[in-house]
Amino acid sequence: MAHIGVTIPFDGLPLHEHREAIGRLWEAGYREVSTGEVNGADALTPLVLAAAWQPELTVSAAVVSVFTRGPGLLAMTAAALADAAPGRARFGIGASSDRIVEGWNGVPFHKPYTKVADALAFLRAVLGGDKAPPEIAEAAGSDGFRLARVPEQPPALMVAALGPRMQRLAAASGDGVVLNWLGPDDVGFVREAASQVTREVDRPFEIEARVFVIPGEDAAVEIAARRQIAAYLSVPVYANFQRWLGRGEALEPMIAAWEGGDRKGATALVPDAAVEDLFITGSPERCAAGVRRYLDAGVDVATIALLPPPGSPMTAAEQIDFLCALRSHV
Repeated sequence: MAHIGVTIPFDGLPLHEHREAIGRLWEAGYREVSTGEVNGADALTPLVLAAAWQPELTVSAAVVSVFTRGPGLLAMTAAALADAAPGRARFGIGASSDRIVEGWNGVPFHKPYTKVADALAFLRAVLGGDKAPPEIAEAAGSDGFRLARVPEQPPALMVAALGPRMQRLAAASGDGVVLNWLGPDDVGFVREAASQVTREVDRPFEIEARVFVIPGEDAAVEIAARRQIAAYLSVPVYANFQRWLGRGEALEPMIAAWEGGDRKGATALVPDAAVEDLFITGSPERCAAGVRRYLDAGVDVATIALLPPPGSPMTAAEQIDFLCALRSHV
């Protein structure tokens, strides 16, 4: 059954003070919390706390880089999350980016597709309690590893995918795909593409989409959305994803301006349709309608990434109030 999640942790709220927030989100009707792993909290600590505070909550690491943890540590991390939330854990893996992997962590960013595919096969093998077959272990860079603590139920293994090749991997060998920077009208295209792939996993294919929500309706909100689009969708991997979705031609002038160093011009060249497709803005009622569009389009989990409006920062309490009001209207 499709449901709505929330990205945690909240800015301005220490992790040890999130218990009340998790309780309020649950009472409001949210059934999943999700994390990323960039340069704030790691992906697992907030989820383990949330699972302890609200034992029926689904927890989703979306996503963990296959480069910044070795295969054995990656498997232990996935197993620990599944052990903390049996039957309610999603473990998303992805390549991340060269800046995070190589620039920040000193790990060569080489053959990202192969690295993700090998890690997925390795995790699938060892989370059941066995050693990975030699060819899978060797490809993943592991020798003789076996989990000492095997979870009662393995986590759902999700794949962060933008390019068509990675999406085919998710559709064939993953339990689902984790996506961002897509609009509701793109969901059918993604699901249709996945339906053309022979499924190797005996469970339905799921789509988890992170949707960007900015409260407010003034000009600053639109400018913030445009700046986000210009900065992210000019990055080659994101630009190629938009081209695959059919939005590439409309974005080319913006991309050219950004690559030419004209940041202000690039922001101005963001198409109105891209803002409307990729961001949800406004009141809780209006944002609820935007989230509902994703669910109606076929997303299994719509995970809200709440971006406080620029110039008028929202406290953590105000962010949670907004999310609770939004959920009441879905």
